[in-house]
Amino acid sequence: MVQELEQDNLQDIINNNDTVVVQYSATWCGNCRIMKPKFKKLASEHDDITFVIADAEKFPESRKLATVDNLPTFATFKKGEFVSQEQTNKFDVLKDLVDTVK
Repeated sequence: MVQELEQDNLQDIINNNDTVVVQYSATWCGNCRIMKPKFKKLASEHDDITFVIADAEKFPESRKLATVDNLPTFATFKKGEFVSQEQTNKFDVLKDLVDTVK
């Protein structure tokens, strides 16, 4: 399951879940829209990971938790700590990122 942030509370989600993968996106971002269903597919395959979509423009505090200077950016967090990130529109790169955080 994928949670879409409705408030700027990504830090709380990261603190309360063991493993978190975040897609930073924006409504105007075409590549973000292309990656969203792929992100949701990965989420359906990993019940042990929390998947979150965060609008990088609406939620500045959440954006600060990773280096987001291109969209989409995917970031992983484990036990409350930042692990890694990728800026990509390629499913294979996203899948590898998720596989490395398990």
